[in-house]
Parts: sequence; structure tokens; C-alpha cells
Amino acid sequence: MDFRYPIGQFTHEGEITLAYRQQWIQDVADLPKRAREAVEGLNEEQLSLPYRDGGWMLKQVIHHMADSHMNSVIRFKLALTEDTPTIRPYFEERWAELSDSKDLGVEVSLHLLDALHRRWSALLYALTDEDYAKAFYHPASKETMRLDHCLGLYAWHGKHHVAQITSLRDRLGI
Repeated sequence: MDFRYPIGQFTHEGEITLAYRQQWIQDVADLPKRAREAVEGLNEEQLSLPYRDGGWMLKQVIHHMADSHMNSVIRFKLALTEDTPTIRPYFEERWAELSDSKDLGVEVSLHLLDALHRRWSALLYALTDEDYAKAFYHPASKETMRLDHCLGLYAWHGKHHVAQITSLRDRLGI
């Protein structure tokens, strides 16, 4: 198993149907609960373990999800209110090295994920087919990304990081 990608990388071929979108919205809505369950019962020493050799500490993974998903919500709102805006990339690996990601307890980001995903899910459920066809331009990847594709990517993203935590727990029996 590649510990970096315990559920594999995100791929989707073909049309993104309403059924896919509904499942992905549910995945986004469920992420805060799944993240909380993934770290439940872990002490500070365990939360400071890297999920793989050379990887982030478990607490950095939780804080990263909050950082990443905040950025994603903003990107969605930009795409919904502007004509194919160019978004601003950020250096996620540098953000993960900041003191709030390395030193702060995970409860802060778990609460943030609860509130953020409640708002995000409400927005996602209200979007139309036309809304999901809107897009933004990502200058780092040089891609124009539709919101329906981004929804799938972020549904995967949450599961991906939860699986990094749970797979370490399984390997260590903690």
C-alpha cells in the first residue's frame, strides 16, 4: 500500500451525474464527523505521530483539511460570483509547518470543519446544474476546473486524509 494515498488518487472519467454529485455532497457533509472519529481517543503524543515516514503529523493532517477546505469554499464562491476567475494557489506544505498546524490542538480545526462543512453543504445542495458547470482557473496546474469536478475532488480529499489517519491507527493498533 502507498501510505501517501491509502484510498488511491482521485480519478473520475465521464459525465458527472446528479447521483455522483449527491454522493459527493454527502461525503463533504460527513467529513467533520469522520475526521473527529479518526482522531477520537488519541493523546497528544499519538497526534504528533507522522502518518507515514516523512509525512505530516496526524494533527497537521487535521489542520490541513481545515486550511484546504476553507480555500476550496472560497474558490467555489469566486467561481459562482465571477466569470472563470483565476484563483490564488497557496503552499499547503508551508502552511502545515506553521505553528498553528504543528502546535495547536486538533479540536480547534475539528470545530472549524463542523461549521465550514455545514455552510459548504448548504451551498452545495442549493446549486443548479448551471452552477456546477461554472469554473475557475488554477494558475499552478494551468487548468480550468469545473465546480462539479472540484466537488468530487474534495469529497475524495476528505476521505483521503481520514484514511491516512485511520490506516496509521490500524498499522499501530492505536
